[in-house]
Amino acid sequence: MLSQLPLFAGGEIVRGFGRGSKELGIPTANFPLEVVKSLPESLPTGAYYGWANVDNGPVHKMVLSVGWNPFYNNKERSVETHMLHDFNCDLYGQTLKICIVGYLRPERSFDSLESLIAAIRGDIEQAKASLDEADKAKLKEAPYFTEKLCSSK
Repeated sequence: MLSQLPLFAGGEIVRGFGRGSKELGIPTANFPLEVVKSLPESLPTGAYYGWANVDNGPVHKMVLSVGWNPFYNNKERSVETHMLHDFNCDLYGQTLKICIVGYLRPERSFDSLESLIAAIRGDIEQAKASLDEADKAKLKEAPYFTEKLCSSK
């Protein structure tokens, strides 16, 4: 499945578990379950990097988690996106678009909250460097980020 990257997805930002900002200090934008279920089942769980925007605004680097987050024993698969930009506001109800560009590591559990945070911080640094490579940087300009998404509402 990784050979099929980049992968584009989009949808409304919904409330997640409330852990990203509060427990981890790493705020995330979460997709509703129907967007998560629309991703290919063959997409491996784990940490990814790519590009994202909100409501067709500026495109920012991002990291995201796809999976069950074993540290927290989630019962549903989730997609949690951390954009490398400080929005200083709630984004609930706005439209998030992502372009998954590359795979960082498989999903796994951690011995402590501190080791989880350290892994995510490492993912962020790796993503920043990878997204500066010319072949990945050009995806920031993908027409997808300015197109209007069809809504089923």
